[in-house]
Amino acid sequence: MKQQAREKFHGVVTATPTTFDKGGDLDEGRFRELVEGYVAAGVHGISVAGSQGEFYVLDTAERLRLMEITVETVAGRVPVYAGTGTVSTRESIALTRAAESIGVDVAMVITPYFLSPSGRELSEHFRTVAAATALPVLLYNNPPRTGVNVTPDVYADCARSGNIIGVKDSSGDLSQAVEYLLADSGCRLFSGRDTITMALLAHGGAGAISPAANVFPQLVCRMYDAVRADDLATARRINDALAPLRRAWGLGSFPVVIKEAMAAVGLDPGPARAPISPLPPERRAQLNAVVEEIREFERGAVPAISGA
Repeated sequence: MKQQAREKFHGVVTATPTTFDKGGDLDEGRFRELVEGYVAAGVHGISVAGSQGEFYVLDTAERLRLMEITVETVAGRVPVYAGTGTVSTRESIALTRAAESIGVDVAMVITPYFLSPSGRELSEHFRTVAAATALPVLLYNNPPRTGVNVTPDVYADCARSGNIIGVKDSSGDLSQAVEYLLADSGCRLFSGRDTITMALLAHGGAGAISPAANVFPQLVCRMYDAVRADDLATARRINDALAPLRRAWGLGSFPVVIKEAMAAVGLDPGPARAPISPLPPERRAQLNAVVEEIREFERGAVPAISGA
């Protein structure tokens, strides 16, 4: 894929949660509302059926339905990034081809989980999936969740495939992330870890597929704009203000904290699916205090970025 075509994949992308009703079923109407609200807030893309979207507790029909709703709702206004990775190459190909037929713009293929593939096996997996689709493919590296790491050497080998365009990196390893950029000057590197998003952007990253953007989409977009405008002082202020939200993840089991933070700002996506439970009242109070502090910061006239 030519660099000019790759460049439309940039900016702040919501790591959109899946909305469930009290019975644990998909709440399609609420999901449409969330997606529409994020696009209206100015995000540059919508990610669906990723880790924050609880792909691991969705069946295939639910994953595909979420992609359909997102494509319909977005209606071409921003790119749609869809999680299509599974534990096997065969199933990842099937899901990626189905996503392509629905009309998503980018396939995010997470490393196989539970297994421990070698670097050669991992590279072969990604290249085989990419060869089966015309979609641009982002490798999704999340070793804290999968136990599998995409090394810079594996990425460099995969980048020879024309439609593997970059990495969503949730490792939190800034040194390794920079090595992706050094291995491939055309790499579209997206941060999946909010605490290092500013640093990755400053190093030349393309953007962030951000859990924090689910709660504060406009604020994360302001940080992105500030970095692009070389206003690092403003970017750092926003980054520092958002940092306690990432630290608050320790208040509960993934991914319930972001869902409850969204509820605190009026964007309630419903519960996480069992076995993950709601926060106990005392921890919810701690989270709400963090969210309110960030809301106060956001209301405190953080300036718009000149030329953004």
